[in-house]
Amino acid sequence: MKTYLPKPDLDQRKWHVVDADGVVLGRLAAQVADVLRGKNKPIFTPHLDAGDFVVVINAEKVAVTGKKETNKTFMSYSGWKGGEKFRTVEQIRARHPEKLITHAVRGMVPKNRLGRVLMTKLKVYKGNQHPHSAQQPAPLKIAH
Repeated sequence: MKTYLPKPDLDQRKWHVVDADGVVLGRLAAQVADVLRGKNKPIFTPHLDAGDFVVVINAEKVAVTGKKETNKTFMSYSGWKGGEKFRTVEQIRARHPEKLITHAVRGMVPKNRLGRVLMTKLKVYKGNQHPHSAQQPAPLKIAH
């Protein structure tokens, strides 16, 4: 029994644009991670990068359910004693709303070299403008 290995055809990579306005963060991240990995294609291979590029716009308008806006915290550590900082979703959304989506998608891709390559194909922007119009991205519908 032979394992099917698709050719790494970089010309067939498509670009998708996703509007995050009002979409729940977890659902958005799960579907974006699937497209980045190529799980929506018949040539999906777990150890190869067969996915497409994804551009996410309106990152500041992504929705979170329940009390996560004020109760969910993200921790960062400077490396120094006592250098822990805890920020809520509300604080992150005010300064860097792109990091909310990037952090959620990073948790859903493999934690290895392949995952780091996949994350380079994710572009997240606040506002509805993006500099990738030359690639002619097709709109990607996210299930609510």
